Amino acid sequence: MESVLLVTVDSLRADHVGYHGYERETTPYLDELVERASTFSNAYVPVGGTRYAFPSILSSVTPLDHGGHDRVAGSQTLVSEVFAEAGYRTGGFHSNLFLSAERGYDRGFDAFFDSKDDPSLTTRLRSFARTNLQGTPVYPLLQRAYDRVESSGGVNVGSFHVRGDELTDRALAWLDAAVDDPPFFLWVHYMDVHHPYLPPATDQRRFRDAVVGDREAVTLRRKAVDRPGDLTKAELATLVDLYDAEIRFTDRQVERLVETARDRLDDLTVAVTADHGEHFLEHGSFSGARASDVKCHVPLLVDGWDDAGDYDALVGLCDLPPTLLDAAGLESPASYRGESLAGLVGDGDWERESVVGGWADDDGRTYVYRDDRWTFVERPGDSPDELYDRDADPGEQHDVAGDHPDRVTAFATRLDEHRAEIRATETDLDGVATDAETVERLRRLGYRE
Repeated sequence: MESVLLVTVDSLRADHVGYHGYERETTPYLDELVERASTFSNAYVPVGGTRYAFPSILSSVTPLDHGGHDRVAGSQTLVSEVFAEAGYRTGGFHSNLFLSAERGYDRGFDAFFDSKDDPSLTTRLRSFARTNLQGTPVYPLLQRAYDRVESSGGVNVGSFHVRGDELTDRALAWLDAAVDDPPFFLWVHYMDVHHPYLPPATDQRRFRDAVVGDREAVTLRRKAVDRPGDLTKAELATLVDLYDAEIRFTDRQVERLVETARDRLDDLTVAVTADHGEHFLEHGSFSGARASDVKCHVPLLVDGWDDAGDYDALVGLCDLPPTLLDAAGLESPASYRGESLAGLVGDGDWERESVVGGWADDDGRTYVYRDDRWTFVERPGDSPDELYDRDADPGEQHDVAGDHPDRVTAFATRLDEHRAEIRATETDLDGVATDAETVERLRRLGYRE
């Protein structure tokens, strides 16, 4: 039986990947890998954000299916559960707490590391202060000092994700134990490309002359998050340099992971993708703007089925779980919305015309429709809907909803169908009791949800 390796990279936008045409050498290994892999140049997540993408990546549904994107519902089936039921060894390794065991993402995994119980020394000290000093006059002073040190002093006060080299070490240690008893399903999610960007000096020097120290990088990140309008062109260029350097660092870790796995196994299917992209003020902010192309367009490649084609048909990441199961000769659950990409690769049989999704927040529910030309965003309440013609306006800068009422009506009708699909899976989910330390770690990564 075929073993399967799924690699996901947080915040990796497609247009900063070499084989997507980026002028910098950010991804030499991926560029080499595509010479023997199938690439899907128009792959999209339904909504740009970790919480909204992973329901598609791991359970082939859209973000608002099965009660929403805050946790995995009992009516969802993670791809890891299908592999486990088929007798696979299963391992999952990451450090994004939106994908934690307490949110249900550990289901089906024999071994699961989400860093929840592996905090840094600073994090442990802060937890001690919260437990023992909260409610006293001292605690607010410590909290304000903590914020001031990071925002103004540039000190990275605590590690909020696990570096890619350590994560690779953990995954390979598990593989060492699993490789004598195949088949296996292994998922590794790298966080290094997510800000704060603190790449090694070696990788920085590939894109800039002067190395940016951690203190300066953290200070710049805080300015970008809190006051994006104050960023100078030079500061923005520095952020992009650091981002690209993190991609280059991660590319090396992906190479070490994939090539080691290939050395140890004869039959292996590998898929590499991202959960979303990133913003660098294209829409006035750093990060955020969940519906835009730079946030939703992601790289996707599949290696292991003797094909090296490039496919420009529109695909969604809900098509990834059925593809992984198909490569292993396993059937997809009835709850899956996607289709195996083997149909597109094998005989060109592909019917997907759109990728739809949505998210819920304090303002209500926002829905997104995307096809090979148009992006339609249906806002809640009295907020105006938006329509972008990506052929004429690739940067999605000009809302043309008023110029195309017929298209707005047609796309809204498709979203009505999507809402009906959501209602058919509606279920009440228990809330996630997120502890204060997890909230703080997520906040320090820039998450405001």
